[in-house]
Amino acid sequence: MDKSKRNLLFDSMIMFKRCLLISLRNPETILVAILVPFILMLLFGTVFGSIANIGGFNYIDFIVPGIILQSIGQSSQYSAMNVAADMTTGINDRFRTMSISKSAVLIGHTGAGVVRNTISTIIIIGTAFILGFRPQANVGNWAAVIGLLILVNITVSLIGVLCGLLSKSVEGASSLMLPLFILPFISSGFAPVDTLSSSIRWLAKIQPMTPIINSIRSLTLDLPLENNLVLAFTWCVGIIIAAYFTSLHLYKSKVS
Repeated sequence: MDKSKRNLLFDSMIMFKRCLLISLRNPETILVAILVPFILMLLFGTVFGSIANIGGFNYIDFIVPGIILQSIGQSSQYSAMNVAADMTTGINDRFRTMSISKSAVLIGHTGAGVVRNTISTIIIIGTAFILGFRPQANVGNWAAVIGLLILVNITVSLIGVLCGLLSKSVEGASSLMLPLFILPFISSGFAPVDTLSSSIRWLAKIQPMTPIINSIRSLTLDLPLENNLVLAFTWCVGIIIAAYFTSLHLYKSKVS
């Protein structure tokens, strides 16, 4: 490994630890990120679960993927807010004098976001089991679910970083992340796409949340995947590439 790669790895680890420490000093941020999806899980799972009939499935089994994505989106608000806070406090001037890699700053925020998202995902899945979630997945399916969720966590964390760079304030960064919480409602997250109103059905069919949710649902319930996993992977990789390089360009232009 050459010196530049070693420096990037070392700087990224430092930034990652810094971002984690910020989260540990503010544990309420993780709690709030979990609370809203948790309430939705209780609401849809207990109130509507007894009256909803989705193709013979237990409704809680059907909605878990959508709730997971909402939890990830909610948690990633804090990636956006932390980046926006850094851009308004002058800490980047310090980073520049320390010759810290610009990529490392973004990688650190993204990595910490993935950790936060993973914690919220585990708690949501645990809550779902308590409420009656009974997946039919085998070991291979679970491995695919974990791999996809890691990819989704990276994707959404990078979107959070990008929103933080695009915003001029911490509050604005949080607002820019709102669509990530809303999009699961306009997808197959809570009802089959074909049952949605024609005015929003077209959006549900073309947006990335739908194939991601369908993939997680098919894997956990051992249903046919069709082309959902390929679409989910393609969406995630495309967004990761676009969000990373756009974020890096914005960050360099702002701190130069």
